Amino acid sequence: MVNYDSTLFSILILVGGVFSIAAMLLYLFPPKKINYLYGYRTSNSMKSDERWHFAQRFSAIAMLQSGTGLILISSLDLFLAFSDQTATVIAYSSIGLAVALLLIRTESALKKLP
Repeated sequence: MVNYDSTLFSILILVGGVFSIAAMLLYLFPPKKINYLYGYRTSNSMKSDERWHFAQRFSAIAMLQSGTGLILISSLDLFLAFSDQTATVIAYSSIGLAVALLLIRTESALKKLP
C-alpha cells in the first residue's frame, strides 16, 4: 500500500522540490554580477567574472540533478516500509549527500578552469 504520510517521502519530496525550483530560478535568472546575496557563492567562484558565470550555470544544473535524485529517493518509502527513525536517517543522509555532491562537483569543475 502506498504511504504518502511517511517521513522519508515528506522530507525528500519537499527538499527535492525546493532544490529543483531554486535550480531552475538560478538557471533562468543567474546573477549578472558577483555579489554576496544571490547565486553560487564560494571564494573559488568569486575569483573572476568567468568563474562566476560558469559556477552559476554549472551549479544550477547540478542542483537540479540533486533535487531530482532526492525526489526519486523519496519514492522508496512509498513502496518499502521503514521505521520513522530509519526514514529520518535516510532522508537527512540523502540531503547531506546531495549538498556535498553539488559542492564537490561544482568546485572540481571550477578548478579545471584556467
